[in-house]
Amino acid sequence: MIPPFEGDSYDFRSYVPASNVIGGVLDNGNAGEILEILNPRYAKAMSTCAMSNASDVDAAVQAAIKAFPAWSALPIRERAQVLYRFRNLMLDHLDELCWLVTHENGKTFEESKGEVLKGVECVEFSCSLPNLAAGRELEVSSGVVCKEIHEPLGVVAGVTPFNFPNMVPLWMIPNALVAGNCFIHKPSEQTPLSALRIAALLKEAGLPDGVLNVVQGAKAAVEALCDHPGIRALAFVGSTPVARLVYGRAAQSGKRALCLGGAKNHLIMVPDAEPAMTAQNVVASFTGCAGQRCMAASVLVAVGEVDHIVDEIVSQAAALKVGENVGAIVNSQSQKRIEAYIAQAEEMGATVRLDGRQSDRKDGYWVGPTVLDHMTPSIPGCVEEIFGPVLSIVRVESLEEALDLENQSPFGNASSVYTSSGYVAEKVMARVSAGMCGVNIGVPVPREPFSFGGWNHSKFGHGDVTGWDGFRFFSRPRKITMKWELHEDATWMS
Repeated sequence: MIPPFEGDSYDFRSYVPASNVIGGVLDNGNAGEILEILNPRYAKAMSTCAMSNASDVDAAVQAAIKAFPAWSALPIRERAQVLYRFRNLMLDHLDELCWLVTHENGKTFEESKGEVLKGVECVEFSCSLPNLAAGRELEVSSGVVCKEIHEPLGVVAGVTPFNFPNMVPLWMIPNALVAGNCFIHKPSEQTPLSALRIAALLKEAGLPDGVLNVVQGAKAAVEALCDHPGIRALAFVGSTPVARLVYGRAAQSGKRALCLGGAKNHLIMVPDAEPAMTAQNVVASFTGCAGQRCMAASVLVAVGEVDHIVDEIVSQAAALKVGENVGAIVNSQSQKRIEAYIAQAEEMGATVRLDGRQSDRKDGYWVGPTVLDHMTPSIPGCVEEIFGPVLSIVRVESLEEALDLENQSPFGNASSVYTSSGYVAEKVMARVSAGMCGVNIGVPVPREPFSFGGWNHSKFGHGDVTGWDGFRFFSRPRKITMKWELHEDATWMS
């Protein structure tokens, strides 16, 4: 259906058009519009993406409704076997999947490999669900037994962002499928190609047609997913403004909704931080994936005398080479937005310790590592999500000041502390307002089975999107209480 991607280097390579996949059949959509898919390294179109409308979403829902009875009737172990085979196919096609991410997103190959392997880990968790989801059963009174089983919702959907086109879909799809649902995936219109290979490999693994459908497109497709009465649950990952809108619209139509938004992650660095580990870790956090990830370091809160560590951070970041260690920015608009934040900070009094603006680059979309020192909350780049390889350093005198600053942020995705003191670490972990926290770790992404999700304006809805929470989001518990014979003792149940 969808051929393998044949790129095996950074050399430009075109690929098939990003069509819809509805009921196992490729479909170009009814909207009649297409969007160019650019390779960010070259600012050159490598494919096109169909723009879908409400009728395309309805066609996907109808295909999923048709497939649901047979798929949900399979024992959970048989559904998991499809994911086992899919996991093995992902490893067989590992380099191909990584190069596809690199070409459509702009990451380095090693960053893409990390993404795809994390996706494999999510699939592996879903394969464990036949054991984890075994229903509880307990004799709660003489002759009375209660048990709980987990059932699918029906047709569910997910909207995923450009920055992790392979991994984020696998936060959702495997758990939803093993739970017995049929899934409609709307990938980012900027990076829609990995979704096609996921669908193709799942089909090769034995997934029946219609169980997974892919609807390409942009705003019109997302709104149709929110509004369609046949969709029982919707998960979303993207920016906070859009997450808030999607959550409200989906909930208004009676859906279960979980929408992850943006971030402004604070790293608190105290004087007893181990210099070498801290510098390396901070640099990796704010430059990885060109800063285009919701777990990237945004603000380094420097407590007291830590100039020796700051200097090392700047030195290590300056040694990175754009195009080799640092990938491309996804598009021209994002590049211009990031550069505007840098220019504004400089105009408002910040010190540009390292300037990553690439005025001499004529090809592709690039911003190198940038360090802005002496930032203050009055500067927009210090409080708003930049989504680029830019580190803002705010100077404070005490740990209390640092904690107050972190807690003022409306976001709550991640926060970390760099220290050699267990007391300081425990204090920070108890006080920061964030759902995912790290001690001497700048990208504190929970590994399976621990779930991914922030607090405050970084998440709208209850629960998290991966791990056991993800399975619970895409399933519903049925509680059954049974009694088979007369007992002389009386309880409230009799």
